[in-house]
Amino acid sequence: MTFDEILSRIIALLRQEQRVSYRALKLRFHLDDEYLEAVREEMIYAKQLARDEEGRVLVWTGGAEVSAQPACPPSQTEAQPVSAAKYPVPVEGLSPDPSPPEAERRQLTVLFCDLVDSTKLASQLDPEELRALLQAYHTTCTAVIQRFDGHIAQYLGDGVLVYFGYPHAHEDDAQRAVRTGLGIVEALSQLATPFPLPVRIGIHTGSVVVGAVGSGVKREQLALGETPNIAARLQGIAMPDRVVISAATHRLIEGFFACEPLGTQVLKGIAQPVDVYHVVRESAARSRLEVIGTTRLTPLVGREQEVGLLLERWEQVREGHGQLVTVSGEAGIGKSRLVQVLKEHVADDPQAWLTPCQCSPYHQHSALYPFIELLQRVVLQFAPEESPTHKLHKLEGWLVQYGLPLPQMVPLFATLLSLPLGEAYAPLPLSPEQQRRQTLQALLTILLQRAAQQPLLLVVEDLHWVDPSTLELLGLLVDQGPTARILTLLTYRPGFVFPWPGRAHLTPITLQRLTRPQTTLMVKRLTRGKTLPPAVLDQIVTKTDGVPLFVEELTKMVLESGLVREDGAQYVLTGPLPPLAIPTTLHDSLMARLDRLAAVKGIAQLGATIGRQFSYTLLQTVSPLEETALQHALAQLVEAELLYQQGFLPQANYRFKHALIQEVAYQSLLKSTRQQYHQQIAQALEARFPETVETQPELVAHHYTEAGLNAQALPYWQQAGQQAIERSAHREAIAHLARGLAVLQTLPDTPERIQQELTLQITLGVPLIATKGYGSLEVKEAFTRAWKLCQHLEESPQLFLVLRGLWNWHLLKGELGRSCEFGERLFALAQRLQDPALLVEAHRVMGTTLFFRGELLPAQNYLEPGITLYDRQQHRALAFLYGADPGVVCQLYTAWTLWLIGYPDQARHTIYEALNQAQELSQPFSLAFALSIAATVHYLRREHQRGLELAEANIVLSTEHSIAQWLAHGVVDRGGALVEQGKTAEGIAQIQEGLDAWQSTGANLVVPHHLSRLAETYGKAGRTGEGLGSLTGALALVEETGERFWEAELYRLKGELLLQQSAAVGELHAAPIAGRACPAPAEEAETCFRQALDIARRQQAKSLELRAVMSLSRLWQQQGKRAEARELLAPIYGWFTEGFETRDLQEARALLAELT
Repeated sequence: MTFDEILSRIIALLRQEQRVSYRALKLRFHLDDEYLEAVREEMIYAKQLARDEEGRVLVWTGGAEVSAQPACPPSQTEAQPVSAAKYPVPVEGLSPDPSPPEAERRQLTVLFCDLVDSTKLASQLDPEELRALLQAYHTTCTAVIQRFDGHIAQYLGDGVLVYFGYPHAHEDDAQRAVRTGLGIVEALSQLATPFPLPVRIGIHTGSVVVGAVGSGVKREQLALGETPNIAARLQGIAMPDRVVISAATHRLIEGFFACEPLGTQVLKGIAQPVDVYHVVRESAARSRLEVIGTTRLTPLVGREQEVGLLLERWEQVREGHGQLVTVSGEAGIGKSRLVQVLKEHVADDPQAWLTPCQCSPYHQHSALYPFIELLQRVVLQFAPEESPTHKLHKLEGWLVQYGLPLPQMVPLFATLLSLPLGEAYAPLPLSPEQQRRQTLQALLTILLQRAAQQPLLLVVEDLHWVDPSTLELLGLLVDQGPTARILTLLTYRPGFVFPWPGRAHLTPITLQRLTRPQTTLMVKRLTRGKTLPPAVLDQIVTKTDGVPLFVEELTKMVLESGLVREDGAQYVLTGPLPPLAIPTTLHDSLMARLDRLAAVKGIAQLGATIGRQFSYTLLQTVSPLEETALQHALAQLVEAELLYQQGFLPQANYRFKHALIQEVAYQSLLKSTRQQYHQQIAQALEARFPETVETQPELVAHHYTEAGLNAQALPYWQQAGQQAIERSAHREAIAHLARGLAVLQTLPDTPERIQQELTLQITLGVPLIATKGYGSLEVKEAFTRAWKLCQHLEESPQLFLVLRGLWNWHLLKGELGRSCEFGERLFALAQRLQDPALLVEAHRVMGTTLFFRGELLPAQNYLEPGITLYDRQQHRALAFLYGADPGVVCQLYTAWTLWLIGYPDQARHTIYEALNQAQELSQPFSLAFALSIAATVHYLRREHQRGLELAEANIVLSTEHSIAQWLAHGVVDRGGALVEQGKTAEGIAQIQEGLDAWQSTGANLVVPHHLSRLAETYGKAGRTGEGLGSLTGALALVEETGERFWEAELYRLKGELLLQQSAAVGELHAAPIAGRACPAPAEEAETCFRQALDIARRQQAKSLELRAVMSLSRLWQQQGKRAEARELLAPIYGWFTEGFETRDLQEARALLAELT
């Protein structure tokens, strides 16, 4: 067949199939590389019927055939008189796809190029000559634009508007735009015309909506938004033949190009000033790692096994055994970073030779491009300013090292490196194919000779962009591999078919994503050991899916965004945390993955609207495609590894491989389209999936909210919040209820809305108490707002809930007078309504309040009836309504009260009844509450080992469920128990930590009790001054708050510490002296003991009375008042009827015996 016949058949095939790989064309039509390259140029540049996709696939674009020849490279254009016949036929831009896509949101890099002084040209040239000149200008620009796969959106007179990132994104669109700008300047400067054609070029990257504008023949695909305007304005401030870019573009190309800052510029019509840069030239960097530099490399995490394998293979090469290693994995997975480790290792070895090659997306059809670049940059080190003659001398000197015949080799390599031969060498009488084969053989010979002298590492990265000739050379090398001291290390992405599987010396390495702990470690190294807020870290880990590049870029974006600030050894949030946006550095790469599957991108976008994962049945319900087409589309997305499939159709579920892919697919939809999809999804869930609606109401709420149908969303947010509370998923509950409140603000102000907000605020209080603490500001705000809302409502259970919420907040703040007022109001309301559920809680409220006021027997008169009223079956749901189960809480405070009033055994029995009941409820908050008070009861009984066990259980539970209040209590309990084990310093630190955490929740209640434990441990450590300071603070709080249940013990401990302090300075004699008055410290201590005794008797707190009597009796014993001491101690000891195995009563019995 002739070339034209083959071309016609390929056109017909491509029109039918839409996409055909170059490999398939070679096999079907028996094409060699040269023939294939000719077909490619004819299809893409001449006839403009196709576009190239990553050097592997030809994609039909469906434009009309034209007979124009491809534009000559500018370097080959000779000076000609200006005439229409002398210029190439203009190309009117890349042909549009047969069906332009619906408008969508995209990140776009826009290039605007304008001819300088075109008006002056018009005045100097005949119109026909001007037309010919402009045709040459347009054709030259178009050739450069096509080389970098730009999209010509418009010819605006002598201006050209070009998009990079539409209709098909590339991972390096900003680089392509800048290369295009520099290329246009260079090409026009070399164009032979009677007048120079200087241009100004402006480039900006930003968000746009791109789609059809106009109608009929005037219909165009244009980008709308500020981005094209900024590009045009940047062009306007550029000097002739300069490329000017914005800071947004500069961030994406930094390091790949040398740029000069031009400062901050105010652009006409643009609200904010723009930082501007002039692009000077392309840098020597060819990869992201070269840009970063070895000193700023991303920390390598989770690749220890792979590094070990590479080093092991290198050692085998050093011993004479050639190796072939492949490293494959998706973009950003860390292939280059892993290879860099071996490159650095080999570079440090003076006996080894390193040969780094890099394939390029811009040179997939440039024969031997990676080796040409290797020779020019690394081996021969050509400098731009060097003359061809000097370069030729360098080439000669290099070839001499290998003993190669210069008359044959110099012409061969000069042709390869595009060097003129001059007069010293004659061109070789070889056909192009013969010359190509001899070049391959010469390169192979050099590599093998070098390997015979020293071990050699040949790295060829990004093999998915390799040209056919380089692949052929690698094939020859692989055949020689086992016998040569060469480690051939190749990297590539999925989709590239490795040509040499099964070789004995082959070691394939496939890089997997990092695990969650590895990702967390990488983030920590990127932040230099400083911890990020947990919510920020969780978003980074979740969104990046263990892809190192994603982790690096998202972490850097967070650190540079102002969302966090440094605070010592950590970062803290500067405000509310929004969902983290996709970094601009990743956006193009992610969009490119979607654009490769343009035919099925719509299904990916619809699936992304459903969420990170979705079922086939739901997608089918809302998809416009019929079943076969839908399944085919999903299969393509799975094959491309954008989706994972779980199970078999029609029960299959799908999950986006990367959260960021899902997000970019979703964000590319117009807002109106998103809303339409969300509405369809929500209605489909209601109509077809009632079980999902019941178990995941937040899903329906989310879709209705995003559809803008807030009234429909609101009840689902309320339901979702309540269900989360019942699962003890408190943070989720807060999020759902907060969304509900936000949605509510958009609805009309009606009585119904007031009632809905009241319900939401009351419900919100429960998870806020669990996560923030009873005394937190957030709890106060929720119930204060609820109180305001219900001022004009009739008495109802909702009013009771509001009163109870305010009672709880004032109680924990230590405002016992105010809390008592709310308690009495809600108790009276419960009695009027005669609702058993309200009465149970009302008794718990009053009993608790009176307990902390030190009114122990009145408290018991409420707590015990509360226990009686409580029905385990009927009232078990109250735990989720109030946050803690009222039956359990009544038992807990009954147990505490029983110990105080002198019944330690009953206290222990009651506490375990409460624990058992809390465990049956399976409600973590109630169980943490029970564990805390149980540990306290064992502390009171001085059973410290058991107290430690309960504290540890509480800490584990409260940590797991983020229960701040009881976690803090558990840490205090653990600290006290550790002191009793002799770990005094550790125990003190734990008590202080727990106390700080307790107060950080806003709580003042129980602080005197915690301070007394701290003072007691200070005493055991001999730090009496600090202990007395703690007691001073505790007693001040007692007076401020009225919290008196522990007041007697505070005075007793103060007396003990005073005695200990005076003994330490020798003020108290070891033995009494008859007739001598007590020294001052003893008098003060005795006063404290008497105060403790008076308070305990007034409160009928028999256990505290016993302790006060014991302290006073020991003091009298030291002073020789044995009879008085025995007379004081005997009655109180004789009062007790139980608890004789407790240490308090054992010590009392022993002291009585001493005093007898």
